[in-house]
Parts: sequence; C-alpha cells; structure tokens
Amino acid sequence: MSIVAPPHPETRVVLSNISWATFEALLAETDQRSTRFAYDRGILEIMSPSVEHEWYHRLLGRLVEAFTVERNIPIRSTAATTLKSQLKDRGLEADESYYLANELLVRGCIDLDLAHDPPPDLAIEVDISRSAVDKLAIYADLGVSEVWFYNGESLRMYMLQSDGTYERNTRSSLLPQLTKDIIEGFLNRRHESDETTWIRSFHDWVRMLPE
Repeated sequence: MSIVAPPHPETRVVLSNISWATFEALLAETDQRSTRFAYDRGILEIMSPSVEHEWYHRLLGRLVEAFTVERNIPIRSTAATTLKSQLKDRGLEADESYYLANELLVRGCIDLDLAHDPPPDLAIEVDISRSAVDKLAIYADLGVSEVWFYNGESLRMYMLQSDGTYERNTRSSLLPQLTKDIIEGFLNRRHESDETTWIRSFHDWVRMLPE
C-alpha cells in the first residue's frame, strides 16, 4: 500500500492485489459522497476530494446543465455513479457524468448496469492532484465517448475514436459550441461574482448563440 499526499488537501490511498469482490464490497459499504473509487485490474485507488475539487466539478456540471437547458438538449445526469465492468475488470466514479446521445436509451432507468446499458456519453474529472491509475484507459475500456479533465487552470477534452483510443480536441463533439477556450474563460471568472451571477452570465452567452 502507498499513500500519495499532494500539496492540495486531498488524500489518495492506493491498494494493490484487490479482488473484484473486495472492490464491490467497498462500494457497497462506503459513504460515496466523501470518496471516489477507481479500480484497474487489481489496483484500487480511494480518493477523498477537497473542497476545491468539489467546487470545480460542480461548476463544470452547472455549465453543461445550463447549456443543455438553454439549447433544449435532452440529458440524463448520473453524477458520480460508479461505472464498472467485471468483464473488463475496471471501474471508477466520475466527478460528473451525463447521457446525451444515449439519453433516450436510459430514460427512466434507475439501476444502470454497463452489462446491458450504454455508458454515459460524457464524463468530467477534476485532477488537481495526480491519480495513480490511468483513468483515461479505464474510460476507453468502458466506452465513454467524451472525457473532460480540469486541473484548476486548464481543460483537456478527449474524444473516443473508432480504434478505442482517445484523441485530444479543443471542442466538444457532443456539445460543439462548447470549446476549451469558452469553458476555461467562464471558469476563470469564478472569483469575480457569486455563483448565481456567474451562471446567469453563461445563460446570457448561450442565448446569444445562433440557432
């Protein structure tokens, strides 16, 4: 076991030789509101997010949700729902996740299971401290079509390709009017006002976009 202690107030505990059954048991018994799990073929990382971490992912989530409301885009939010596949021997919990293209396929579904349901189309990860597992590889194995990583300063957008690898881009493929620069621009203004004023300014920007 190794413990990574970054300068940010987050704790990452990494355990080796953990069985899938143990991973499932920990998921069932742990208060997931205060932890994030990532499992990669016997390696288990347990992360306790900081206040900073939680703030960033909620701001990103609010941007996605505001955009889809204003553009009347069907969406299903799944937040930090555990995405896992025993067949792939991998699983994790995104900070935020959404169904967009596949929303209709899971509409009204309560118990999502990747054994028969599609994965979320978009996952959002805040990575202000370095993860010990390759989350992008896990997302690729699970078939998540788009993943965003935000480190508190810059955003990285990855799109899943037909060969099962991700290609980095500067524009969302699911929400093409949302670019890296636009999202970073609004996130960089997070200290200038209260959140209500901040998100209203984003709503105003979306309303000005051409149909």
